[in-house]
Amino acid sequence: MNDLDRTAEHTAATTTVTRMRPLLWLVLIVSVVANVTLSGVLDNPWAGSAFGALALACGVILARNHYRNR
Repeated sequence: MNDLDRTAEHTAATTTVTRMRPLLWLVLIVSVVANVTLSGVLDNPWAGSAFGALALACGVILARNHYRNR
């Protein structure tokens, strides 16, 4: 595999995540609000933990995409 093949694969993967970035931000914000609401106000730690894990996953994907495309 030469460098051009690796660059094409990296560009295709990066483009997919870059297109999904607004959706990932929306899911991150909604899941953080749901996590705070369910964990603190409604005292439901299981559902709050699920939304917290979703928020963490979105944050990791966004951070990874940011550092790869700097």
